[in-house]
Amino acid sequence: MAAVQLIECPRDAWQGLPTFIPTEVKIRYLSALLRVGFYTIDAGSFVSPKAVPQMQDTGEVLAALPYRDYPQTGILVIIANSRGLEEAVAHPAVRYIGYPLSLSETFQQQNTRQSRAEAEAFIPEIVQAAKTADKIPVVYLSMGFGNPYGETYHPQEVIDTAGRLVAMGVEIISLADTVGVATPDEVYTTLSKALEAVKGITWGVHLHADPSSAWAKVEAAWEAGCRRFDSALGGYGGCPFAGVPLVSNLRTETVIAFLREKGALPPLNEMALLEAQALLPQAFV
Repeated sequence: MAAVQLIECPRDAWQGLPTFIPTEVKIRYLSALLRVGFYTIDAGSFVSPKAVPQMQDTGEVLAALPYRDYPQTGILVIIANSRGLEEAVAHPAVRYIGYPLSLSETFQQQNTRQSRAEAEAFIPEIVQAAKTADKIPVVYLSMGFGNPYGETYHPQEVIDTAGRLVAMGVEIISLADTVGVATPDEVYTTLSKALEAVKGITWGVHLHADPSSAWAKVEAAWEAGCRRFDSALGGYGGCPFAGVPLVSNLRTETVIAFLREKGALPPLNEMALLEAQALLPQAFV
């Protein structure tokens, strides 16, 4: 059985909040998360401060983290263009560079101001720059289970797009239910087909769900063979760029409980986890 990878996503939880979270609060919270022992922390993004004001201090935040003391946990940042890519590859704290490639033309335009074709054409540049800097690219297939815009969608698009990404050198693909439209059956079916068709890479899921459906979606992804899960403590967040009401991130607490029941929970510092949870009221005002 492949090792389980837990990806904690405070960046996704923070980015849509209307109140700016002070830099020192972000540093304190992310430092607490580092002590927990997550596989990866999605800690920020190098994007336009006009587009995402909450992330304007990402470079400063990362520079203050004691990341060298916790080499088991990799720091991931999201980028949207060449300028962000330059900042990400230059920052010593960054191990993973994430890029959202949408299966929806509408969402790609709203999220990165590019067409789908332009966004996909940018990926070889990301792969080359990341690998030259000894970092690892991660591509998120946004709207991976459908979209709210009435655009044509078929699960085969996931397989076809993933095949092209692998040919470009991408080794980690996270299938994102950006607005929480997927049913558990759709999560299972789409992931099962994708994992069977596109092998030799790490497949993950970045799911959004209300509390009533979260467990079932995690279970569906698990049964399909997925072992990489994005989530956020407290279930905070949701995508603010889709033009529809936010659907929260999977609660990390739900993912942990599920994996504990399966006997598959990676080693975590439980005391540090409690300390991080205690900071939630300050970190997500």
